[in-house]
Amino acid sequence: MTPHEPDDPGSHDPAARDLGSHPPGSHASGAYDAVVLAGGGARRLGGADKPGLRVGGRALLDRVLAACADARTTVVVADPRPTVRPVTWAREDPPGAGPVAALDAGLRRTGADRVVVLSADLPFLGRDTVRRLLSALRSGGTDGALLTDADGREQPLVAAYSAAALRRGLASLGGAHGGLTGLPLRRLTAALDLTRVPDPVASFDCDTWDDLAAARARIREHGHVLDEWISAVKDELGLDLDVDTGVLLDLARDAAHGVARPAAPLTTFLVGYAAGRAGDDPEAVAHAARKAAALAQRWAAEDSAGQPDVAPDATPDTRPDAG
Repeated sequence: MTPHEPDDPGSHDPAARDLGSHPPGSHASGAYDAVVLAGGGARRLGGADKPGLRVGGRALLDRVLAACADARTTVVVADPRPTVRPVTWAREDPPGAGPVAALDAGLRRTGADRVVVLSADLPFLGRDTVRRLLSALRSGGTDGALLTDADGREQPLVAAYSAAALRRGLASLGGAHGGLTGLPLRRLTAALDLTRVPDPVASFDCDTWDDLAAARARIREHGHVLDEWISAVKDELGLDLDVDTGVLLDLARDAAHGVARPAAPLTTFLVGYAAGRAGDDPEAVAHAARKAAALAQRWAAEDSAGQPDVAPDATPDTRPDAG
């Protein structure tokens, strides 16, 4: 990973940078902004730097940022730090004023009609879940769509909202309480019409050391470890590419069995290199993998035929040492 060093929080002002091609209220197809709340005190973790804790070799914050990588603008409400990709930084005033104040600070730096709001401690959140929330928001005609956990509890920090509904709610709360400091998030969401989307995995958050241990154990289970490892490598190398891992695994198997075991990693490396030169897209990878797999199968077929590689009418070898 090449971390993106934070600039001055004001240097990524959406008004100056992100909103140039997408003005406030933009209805661009699929356009949304993301607000990630990453500035809590992590009291149940003894004050540890929770967004920086690692699961599968990646910081929790970076895992969340990967899940909303196609957001038009991503605002992280916290003190700036190196991240896996560029973001806009914001801070509630005063720092530590609570999630409602933090949400308000982040929302002020967005301009899309729809906003995905996330906490920074979601190890199993993926892009598919973010898209599912946005789809539920579009189709439901409500103020927002949020996940519910294994016990049916609402998770307002894994949700997609109408930005207008959030702004109205924040303005109403601020007026009623003389500010937003210290208000719980349920004061805001209780007044919203919400669609609930059950997902016990994506809604799992790391509030305690036991939660963190459980997350680290889960990604090493047989059914998850390969996808987790590929995602981690792509993030580390700065790759935004969806690859059919099954195709590459089949190729590695063919090269190992049909040629020699060391041929497997070397062949997959060469396929990746060829795909990068050809266009760096999933189809380029698949095309190169198919060609290499066909070659490995031809190679193996020669070995299994048990016949000398000479034409039927070739002149017999008359060398003195020829069998």
